[in-house]
Amino acid sequence: MESLVRQSMLYDFYGELLTEHQRHVYEDVVFHDLSLSEIAQEQGISRQGVHDLIKRCDRILTGYEEKLHLISKFETTRRMVEEIHRKTKQFKETRDEALIGEIEQISSDIIEL
Repeated sequence: MESLVRQSMLYDFYGELLTEHQRHVYEDVVFHDLSLSEIAQEQGISRQGVHDLIKRCDRILTGYEEKLHLISKFETTRRMVEEIHRKTKQFKETRDEALIGEIEQISSDIIEL
């Protein structure tokens, strides 16, 4: 399951960089949960050809992430925003002014990403 989530994220961020054919086949596997045999029959290629294409797409998308780090930055930003949310909630409960400085620092760190 974790692999499917990772494939979905890679596709969401970099899928437009694949060819139309690659996108169609990759979407069938990742989003439509079609079997390699079903896709092979639909595309008029061998099951092995579909398998190889999916592996190639995984390598391409992973390569983009290794170079651009967009998913990594997104996940880091999301964690930081969650921390801001927690600290804001804590501030509402305690009115601890020190939390404002922490929130400002996290916000600055996000801007610098």
